[in-house]
Amino acid sequence: MTIATRLTQILGIKHPIVQGGMTHVGRAELASAVSNAGALGIITALTQPTPEALRQEIRRTRNMTDKPFGVNLTLLPAIKPPPYMEYAKVIIEERVPVVETAGNNPKEFIRMFKDTGIKTIHKAVAIRHAISAQKMGVDILSIDGFECAGHPGEDDIPGLILLNKAAQNLETPYIASGGFADGRGLVAALSLGAEGINMGTRFMCTEEAPIHQNIKQAIVEADERSTALLYRPFRNTARVFKNEVAIEVNRRETDPNVKFDDIKELVAGTRGRQSYITGDKDYGIWSAGLALGLIHDIPTCEELVHRISFDAETIIKERLAKLLV
Repeated sequence: MTIATRLTQILGIKHPIVQGGMTHVGRAELASAVSNAGALGIITALTQPTPEALRQEIRRTRNMTDKPFGVNLTLLPAIKPPPYMEYAKVIIEERVPVVETAGNNPKEFIRMFKDTGIKTIHKAVAIRHAISAQKMGVDILSIDGFECAGHPGEDDIPGLILLNKAAQNLETPYIASGGFADGRGLVAALSLGAEGINMGTRFMCTEEAPIHQNIKQAIVEADERSTALLYRPFRNTARVFKNEVAIEVNRRETDPNVKFDDIKELVAGTRGRQSYITGDKDYGIWSAGLALGLIHDIPTCEELVHRISFDAETIIKERLAKLLV
C-alpha cells in the first residue's frame, strides 16, 4: 500500500514528499535521486549562473531520471536582479513538468507556466500570502512554518498553527514545510490537512546531496538548538546553521545602529558555497532548519523516502486505526 493524496495525483508521483529547492544543493544529482525514489526532486534555477546553464542542468536531470521533477524559481528583490524571465523561458522550452516559486509576487510567472501546462507550487509563510497565491491559480501551495530553513518570514508562526489555519482558509491543496524529516511528521501533516510534506534540511543529509561529507556529518551531530536567526534588524529573517560565523553575525546585530554593511562580508553567498565545497562548516553561512533535531543518519534518497512512507503507513494502520473503538 502507498499513501495517495491530491499531491501524488496532481504531480504523478508515488509518495507525498517533495524535496525543497535549495541554493547550491538543488542539483541534478539530488533531484534525480529523489524523483527516482518516487518523490518529487527539485533543481534550483538560480544555483545555475545563467539561463543556458539551467537548460543544461535540466537536461542532465532528465538523463538521470524518467520520473517527474521540478525547478525552483525564487523571485527576490535585488539592485541588479537575475534575468528571471529568461530562466522562466528555459523552464518552459525544456518542458519541465513542475515549477516551485517563492519570494516576490509570482503572478506573471504563474500565468506563463499554467498556459503551457506546467504544474505550479508556490511557497508561502503566511496564510494571507497563500490566499493571494490561491487567487492566482497555483496548483499547490507549500505552507512554510517558522521551523523552516531559509526565510520563514517575520510573523514567527510555527507550522502547527499555520497548517491548521490553512485547512480552515484554503481550497487549493497544500503541503507542509518546516521541521519535517520522518514518518511521524508526514502523518502529522496529513492530519492537519496537508497533502504531503516538503523537506530541505533532511535531503541535504543524504548520500546523493552534492555537498561535502563534513557538512552532512555536522547535521547529524547537531540538534534542534543548532540554528540561528539572522537579519532580524533588517526584517529579512533567515534561519541558518549556528556556526562561528552566524554567532558573530548575531553579536554584531545587537548593535542598535547596525547596518547591513557591518555584516556583509560575513554573509556573502560565496562563503556559504565554499562551506559546501570544502567541508569547513564555520567558513560561511548555510541554511538549516529545526529538523536538525530529527536527523541521525546519512541514507540514500531511496532509503529515506521509503522509510518515511513505510513508517507513516505503519503509524496510520497500527496506531491511529486502533484508536477508533
